[in-house]
Amino acid sequence: MRLTPPGMLHRLSAASAAAALLLWSPASHTAPPAVDAVADPLSALVNAYRANPGACNGRPATPVPALARPPALSQVRIGPGTFIESALAEAGYAAEQAQAVYATGPEDAASAMHLLRQNYCQVLLGERFGAVGSYREGTSWTVVLARPAPPLPSATYPDWRDAGQAILDGVNAARASGSSCGGRRFPPAPPLRWNAALGDAALAHSRDMATGRYFNHQARDGSQAGERARRAGYTWRRIGENIAFGQRTPQDAVASWLDSPGHCANIMNPGFTEMGAAYGLTPEQQAGVIYWTQVFGAPR
Repeated sequence: MRLTPPGMLHRLSAASAAAALLLWSPASHTAPPAVDAVADPLSALVNAYRANPGACNGRPATPVPALARPPALSQVRIGPGTFIESALAEAGYAAEQAQAVYATGPEDAASAMHLLRQNYCQVLLGERFGAVGSYREGTSWTVVLARPAPPLPSATYPDWRDAGQAILDGVNAARASGSSCGGRRFPPAPPLRWNAALGDAALAHSRDMATGRYFNHQARDGSQAGERARRAGYTWRRIGENIAFGQRTPQDAVASWLDSPGHCANIMNPGFTEMGAAYGLTPEQQAGVIYWTQVFGAPR
């Protein structure tokens, strides 16, 4: 048997990554409680400004909705060289996007807000964030603005098979319409069927990556996709695998795979007839990393 990877593709970013491997032989929330104005006066002033901004940079400004005030955004501490997303994760807040703005010198919250309005009015009135918090260290004031990350799949898909089925739906939608994978056009392909053994193989690898905090087609025990599929009871003549991490929904995982040629080619390969998929979460589930595995097969 010959194993050939057609594009061991690793697209790494701070938020997510994915990799594709093809193996074959000749014959893929509830809102947190708010903090009160006494405990966090500056974020209360930010919301007051958003409700009645008056002007920003000398131009009339339109009121915008108030921001949520989860306690974690006031408890976070951002030191020199600290990544704000990491600091938020340690405080128990998973952010899709975050930014901090600062004022140094004021003795009270009202004076700090005056300085912040002068320097950061566009940020404070922006609509890309949904939450705010602040903290004070001496005469240094920090306002943290964040957009919460979508719920973990363990909340929206407590049964991993449901997430796998959502991936299957997305894959079959792409196969039904055809797709351009990089510079290569793939015509429509027949739909894939769910295979429980391939799902079990995908689950085992996702959980192993999550537990070991690694990202690779080769598992910690040295196994590759074909061997893991056989362990799960699948006898194959063609096997393939896509992996990804960081995406918080099955739909985002499928979109990331379709956006890169190696993964997309696996999804559109008419030689595959069956599929299984699953996610795994790191032990720190509240802010943990999500690993996805999609295993394609054609039975012997």
